[in-house]
Amino acid sequence: MMSDSETDKHKTIAQIKAQLDQITALDDPQLVALYQDPRKGVQRYLTVTKHRLEMTIQAQTQFEEHWLLERMAWSKGRQHVVGIDEVGRGPLAGPVVTCAIELPTDFNLTAVNDSKQLSAATREVLYPQILAQCRQVSIGVASPQKIDELNIYQATRVAMRDAVLSLAQTPDQLLIDAMQIDVPIPQEKLIKGDARSVSIGAASIVAKVYRDHLMSLYDRVYPGYHFQQNDGYGTKAHLQAIDDLGVTPIHRRSFSPVAKALR
Repeated sequence: MMSDSETDKHKTIAQIKAQLDQITALDDPQLVALYQDPRKGVQRYLTVTKHRLEMTIQAQTQFEEHWLLERMAWSKGRQHVVGIDEVGRGPLAGPVVTCAIELPTDFNLTAVNDSKQLSAATREVLYPQILAQCRQVSIGVASPQKIDELNIYQATRVAMRDAVLSLAQTPDQLLIDAMQIDVPIPQEKLIKGDARSVSIGAASIVAKVYRDHLMSLYDRVYPGYHFQQNDGYGTKAHLQAIDDLGVTPIHRRSFSPVAKALR
Protein backbone atom coordinates (compact mmCIF):
# COMPACT_ATOMS: atom_id res chain seq x y z
CA MET A 1 0.00 0.00 0.00
CA MET A 2 1.33 3.43 -0.97
CA SER A 3 1.81 6.13 1.67
CA ASP A 4 0.06 9.49 1.37
CA SER A 5 3.24 11.12 0.09
CA GLU A 6 3.68 8.46 -2.59
CA THR A 7 0.04 8.84 -3.63
CA ASP A 8 0.41 12.63 -3.91
CA LYS A 9 3.42 12.23 -6.24
CA HIS A 10 1.09 10.63 -8.79
CA LYS A 11 -1.18 13.68 -8.78
CA THR A 12 -0.74 16.63 -11.10
CA ILE A 13 0.12 20.01 -9.62
CA ALA A 14 -3.37 21.22 -10.59
CA GLN A 15 -4.87 18.35 -8.58
CA ILE A 16 -2.61 19.19 -5.64
CA LYS A 17 -3.73 22.83 -5.81
CA ALA A 18 -7.39 21.79 -5.76
CA GLN A 19 -6.62 19.57 -2.75
CA LEU A 20 -4.86 22.40 -0.91
CA ASP A 21 -7.74 24.79 -1.56
CA GLN A 22 -9.95 22.52 0.56
CA ILE A 23 -7.64 22.41 3.58
CA THR A 24 -8.80 24.50 6.55
CA ALA A 25 -6.27 23.71 9.31
CA LEU A 26 -2.49 23.99 9.61
CA ASP A 27 -2.26 20.60 11.30
CA ASP A 28 -4.04 18.78 8.46
CA PRO A 29 -2.08 15.53 7.76
CA GLN A 30 -2.28 16.24 4.03
CA LEU A 31 0.01 19.24 4.48
CA VAL A 32 2.63 17.16 6.27
CA ALA A 33 2.60 14.60 3.47
CA LEU A 34 2.90 17.23 0.76
CA TYR A 35 6.00 18.79 2.35
CA GLN A 36 7.83 15.69 1.09
CA ASP A 37 6.91 16.44 -2.54
CA PRO A 38 10.03 17.92 -4.23
CA ARG A 39 8.17 19.66 -7.06
CA LYS A 40 8.58 23.46 -6.98
CA GLY A 41 4.96 24.00 -8.03
CA VAL A 42 3.71 21.95 -5.08
CA GLN A 43 5.97 23.77 -2.64
CA ARG A 44 4.81 27.12 -3.99
CA TYR A 45 1.16 26.21 -3.43
CA LEU A 46 2.04 24.90 0.02
CA THR A 47 3.50 28.30 0.91
CA VAL A 48 0.38 30.06 -0.37
CA THR A 49 -1.87 27.67 1.58
CA LYS A 50 0.11 28.11 4.79
CA HIS A 51 -0.15 31.91 4.46
CA ARG A 52 -3.91 31.67 3.83
CA LEU A 53 -4.43 29.52 6.90
CA GLU A 54 -2.27 31.77 9.09
CA MET A 55 -4.24 34.83 7.97
CA THR A 56 -7.49 32.99 8.73
CA ILE A 57 -6.28 32.16 12.24
CA GLN A 58 -5.19 35.77 12.77
CA ALA A 59 -8.57 37.07 11.60
CA GLN A 60 -10.44 34.65 13.85
CA THR A 61 -8.29 35.59 16.85
CA GLN A 62 -8.86 39.30 16.22
CA PHE A 63 -12.58 38.70 15.74
CA GLU A 64 -12.79 36.96 19.12
CA GLU A 65 -10.93 39.84 20.79
CA HIS A 66 -13.39 42.33 19.29
CA TRP A 67 -16.28 40.54 21.01
CA LEU A 68 -14.91 41.37 24.48
CA LEU A 69 -17.07 44.44 25.14
CA GLU A 70 -20.26 42.77 23.92
CA ARG A 71 -19.61 39.67 26.02
CA MET A 72 -18.92 41.77 29.12
CA ALA A 73 -22.29 43.46 28.66
CA TRP A 74 -24.08 40.15 28.05
CA SER A 75 -22.49 38.74 31.20
CA LYS A 76 -24.13 41.57 33.17
CA GLY A 77 -27.54 40.55 31.86
CA ARG A 78 -27.77 43.21 29.16
CA GLN A 79 -29.49 41.40 26.33
CA HIS A 80 -29.65 44.11 23.66
CA VAL A 81 -26.14 45.45 23.04
CA VAL A 82 -26.05 47.94 20.17
CA GLY A 83 -23.03 49.28 18.29
CA ILE A 84 -23.18 52.78 16.79
CA ASP A 85 -20.96 54.53 14.26
CA GLU A 86 -21.07 57.34 11.74
CA VAL A 87 -19.64 58.18 8.35
CA GLY A 88 -19.40 61.44 6.46
CA ARG A 89 -18.28 64.04 9.00
CA GLY A 90 -15.51 65.38 6.74
CA PRO A 91 -17.10 65.83 3.27
CA LEU A 92 -18.16 69.16 1.82
CA ALA A 93 -21.40 67.67 0.46
CA GLY A 94 -24.00 65.14 1.46
CA PRO A 95 -25.33 64.07 4.85
CA VAL A 96 -23.78 62.44 7.87
CA VAL A 97 -25.08 58.87 8.10
CA THR A 98 -25.16 56.89 11.33
CA CYS A 99 -26.01 53.28 12.02
CA ALA A 100 -27.18 51.52 15.18
CA ILE A 101 -27.01 47.74 14.99
CA GLU A 102 -27.50 44.75 17.28
CA LEU A 103 -25.74 41.51 16.38
CA PRO A 104 -26.63 38.00 17.55
CA THR A 105 -24.25 36.07 19.78
CA ASP A 106 -23.53 33.62 16.93
CA PHE A 107 -22.62 36.34 14.40
CA ASN A 108 -19.77 34.82 12.39
CA LEU A 109 -18.52 37.27 9.75
CA THR A 110 -14.87 37.39 10.80
CA ALA A 111 -14.02 39.92 8.07
CA VAL A 112 -16.06 42.62 9.85
CA ASN A 113 -13.75 45.42 10.97
CA ASP A 114 -13.45 49.19 10.80
CA SER A 115 -14.88 50.07 7.37
CA LYS A 116 -11.86 52.29 6.63
CA GLN A 117 -9.62 49.22 6.75
CA LEU A 118 -11.70 47.37 4.13
CA SER A 119 -11.87 47.80 0.38
CA ALA A 120 -15.08 49.07 -1.22
CA ALA A 121 -15.57 45.65 -2.82
CA THR A 122 -15.27 43.89 0.56
CA ARG A 123 -17.72 46.31 2.16
CA GLU A 124 -20.24 45.67 -0.60
CA VAL A 125 -19.97 41.91 -0.03
CA LEU A 126 -20.32 42.22 3.75
CA TYR A 127 -23.18 44.73 3.69
CA PRO A 128 -26.04 42.34 2.76
CA GLN A 129 -24.55 39.58 4.91
CA ILE A 130 -24.51 41.85 7.96
CA LEU A 131 -28.10 42.94 7.33
CA ALA A 132 -29.17 39.30 6.94
CA GLN A 133 -27.56 38.23 10.24
CA CYS A 134 -28.25 41.20 12.53
CA ARG A 135 -31.03 41.19 15.11
CA GLN A 136 -32.02 44.80 14.40
CA VAL A 137 -30.59 47.79 12.57
CA SER A 138 -31.48 51.43 12.04
CA ILE A 139 -30.07 54.38 10.09
CA GLY A 140 -29.93 58.00 11.22
CA VAL A 141 -29.25 60.85 8.81
CA ALA A 142 -28.26 64.47 9.41
CA SER A 143 -28.85 66.58 6.30
CA PRO A 144 -26.42 69.27 5.11
CA GLN A 145 -28.96 71.83 6.35
CA LYS A 146 -28.98 70.25 9.82
CA ILE A 147 -25.17 70.23 9.82
CA ASP A 148 -25.11 73.94 8.94
CA GLU A 149 -27.69 74.68 11.64
CA LEU A 150 -26.11 72.74 14.53
CA ASN A 151 -22.44 72.17 13.51
CA ILE A 152 -21.04 68.83 12.40
CA TYR A 153 -20.43 67.40 15.88
CA GLN A 154 -23.89 68.11 17.25
CA ALA A 155 -25.60 67.05 14.01
CA THR A 156 -23.78 63.71 14.22
CA ARG A 157 -24.96 63.21 17.81
CA VAL A 158 -28.55 63.93 16.76
CA ALA A 159 -28.30 61.45 13.89
CA MET A 160 -26.93 58.80 16.26
CA ARG A 161 -29.77 59.46 18.70
CA ASP A 162 -32.32 59.18 15.88
CA ALA A 163 -30.85 55.83 14.84
CA VAL A 164 -31.10 54.47 18.39
CA LEU A 165 -34.66 55.73 18.92
CA SER A 166 -35.76 54.14 15.63
CA LEU A 167 -34.76 50.62 16.69
CA ALA A 168 -37.63 48.19 17.22
CA GLN A 169 -36.22 47.01 20.57
CA THR A 170 -34.81 49.52 23.05
CA PRO A 171 -31.13 48.71 23.75
CA ASP A 172 -29.84 48.23 27.27
CA GLN A 173 -26.20 48.93 26.34
CA LEU A 174 -24.70 51.21 23.68
CA LEU A 175 -21.17 50.93 22.32
CA ILE A 176 -20.35 54.17 20.49
CA ASP A 177 -17.35 55.22 18.46
CA ALA A 178 -15.84 58.30 20.10
CA MET A 179 -19.10 59.98 21.13
CA GLN A 180 -21.89 60.08 23.68
CA ILE A 181 -25.52 60.74 22.82
CA ASP A 182 -28.56 62.10 24.63
CA VAL A 183 -30.51 58.95 25.45
CA PRO A 184 -31.15 57.42 28.90
CA ILE A 185 -29.31 54.19 28.06
CA PRO A 186 -25.99 52.96 29.50
CA GLN A 187 -23.31 53.74 26.94
CA GLU A 188 -19.60 53.28 26.50
CA LYS A 189 -17.64 55.81 24.47
CA LEU A 190 -14.76 54.10 22.68
CA ILE A 191 -11.83 55.73 20.91
CA LYS A 192 -11.38 53.93 17.57
CA GLY A 193 -14.29 51.75 18.58
CA ASP A 194 -14.88 50.56 15.03
CA ALA A 195 -11.59 48.64 15.28
CA ARG A 196 -12.29 47.36 18.82
CA SER A 197 -15.89 46.15 18.70
CA VAL A 198 -17.55 43.83 16.21
CA SER A 199 -20.84 45.69 16.66
CA ILE A 200 -19.31 49.11 15.98
CA GLY A 201 -17.35 47.65 13.05
CA ALA A 202 -20.57 46.29 11.55
CA ALA A 203 -22.26 49.67 12.10
CA SER A 204 -19.38 51.44 10.33
CA ILE A 205 -19.72 49.17 7.29
CA VAL A 206 -23.49 49.56 7.03
CA ALA A 207 -23.29 53.35 7.43
CA LYS A 208 -20.47 53.62 4.88
CA VAL A 209 -22.16 51.53 2.19
CA TYR A 210 -25.52 53.22 2.77
CA ARG A 211 -23.91 56.65 2.33
CA ASP A 212 -21.86 55.55 -0.69
CA HIS A 213 -25.05 54.40 -2.41
CA LEU A 214 -26.73 57.69 -1.55
CA MET A 215 -23.84 59.71 -2.99
CA SER A 216 -24.01 57.62 -6.17
CA LEU A 217 -27.63 58.71 -6.54
CA TYR A 218 -26.63 62.34 -5.97
CA ASP A 219 -24.03 61.91 -8.70
CA ARG A 220 -26.91 61.45 -11.15
CA VAL A 221 -28.90 64.36 -9.75
CA TYR A 222 -25.91 66.72 -9.77
CA PRO A 223 -23.60 65.55 -12.59
CA GLY A 224 -20.17 67.07 -12.87
CA TYR A 225 -19.24 67.01 -9.18
CA HIS A 226 -17.94 63.41 -9.27
CA PHE A 227 -19.88 62.46 -6.13
CA GLN A 228 -19.72 58.77 -7.00
CA GLN A 229 -15.92 58.94 -6.90
CA ASN A 230 -15.30 61.48 -4.12
CA ASP A 231 -18.33 60.80 -1.84
CA GLY A 232 -18.55 64.54 -1.30
CA TYR A 233 -15.01 64.98 0.03
CA GLY A 234 -13.01 68.02 -1.05
CA THR A 235 -10.91 66.48 -3.81
CA LYS A 236 -9.26 68.66 -6.42
CA ALA A 237 -11.88 67.67 -9.02
CA HIS A 238 -14.71 68.41 -6.59
CA LEU A 239 -13.32 71.84 -5.66
CA GLN A 240 -12.89 72.66 -9.34
CA ALA A 241 -16.50 71.62 -10.00
CA ILE A 242 -17.70 73.97 -7.25
CA ASP A 243 -15.79 76.81 -8.94
CA ASP A 244 -17.14 75.90 -12.36
CA LEU A 245 -20.71 74.85 -11.57
CA GLY A 246 -21.50 76.51 -8.26
CA VAL A 247 -22.86 75.18 -4.98
CA THR A 248 -25.63 72.56 -4.92
CA PRO A 249 -28.40 72.10 -2.32
CA ILE A 250 -26.46 69.19 -0.79
CA HIS A 251 -23.32 71.22 -0.10
CA ARG A 252 -22.56 72.22 3.50
CA ARG A 253 -22.55 75.99 3.44
CA SER A 254 -20.83 76.26 6.82
CA PHE A 255 -17.73 74.41 5.57
CA SER A 256 -15.04 76.88 4.56
CA PRO A 257 -14.44 75.87 0.89
CA VAL A 258 -18.19 76.06 0.20
CA ALA A 259 -18.60 79.30 2.16
CA LYS A 260 -15.69 80.78 0.19
CA ALA A 261 -17.32 79.78 -3.10
CA LEU A 262 -20.59 81.40 -2.03
CA ARG A 263 -18.79 84.64 -1.23
